[in-house]
Amino acid sequence: MANKSGNRESHFPAIEKKYGEKITYWITQVKNLGDAKYPEQVGFLRENYGFSQAHANALVMYVRGSKSSRRFEKPKDFFDSLDPLAAKTAKRIFKAIQSKYPKLELVVAWNQPMLRAEKDYVFGLSVAKNHILLAPWSTDVLKKFTPKLGEYTVNKKTFAVPLDWNVDAQLLQSMVKARLAECK
Repeated sequence: MANKSGNRESHFPAIEKKYGEKITYWITQVKNLGDAKYPEQVGFLRENYGFSQAHANALVMYVRGSKSSRRFEKPKDFFDSLDPLAAKTAKRIFKAIQSKYPKLELVVAWNQPMLRAEKDYVFGLSVAKNHILLAPWSTDVLKKFTPKLGEYTVNKKTFAVPLDWNVDAQLLQSMVKARLAECK
């Protein structure tokens, strides 16, 4: 079962049960790796003890001092963490979509703001140093709109726009309409 709380300690009972040792044992195993980097620590647990990625990540990050996988409780927290230009553009992107689809709920998932229709994610974004990645949550929708995205970098599941993007509300609303049709 997925851990929705974000609390890394909530994985501990399952780790103890599945891998047969108290959590103090596993914490010691990770600490004994000294200054090993994150991938080496996770790899150690996975290769030597059969840990799942989720359990290894929860334990390693806990030992490294991160008690929760949640960085943002609400979208406002995410926007507040951005530089002002990126925050302004990101807010305008969601406003453009929600002006046509006001029932979509703006939530934080995977530490990124996402629009959700009931249980289905419809649109999301993430912000990098030099661009904003937009995700219509569907490779089919992205393929359908790729001809209209000629000036942008299109990846497998996202496309990149500049931080100061002049928001194309019609494009975004059309993508969301196509994604909502898939969710029915």
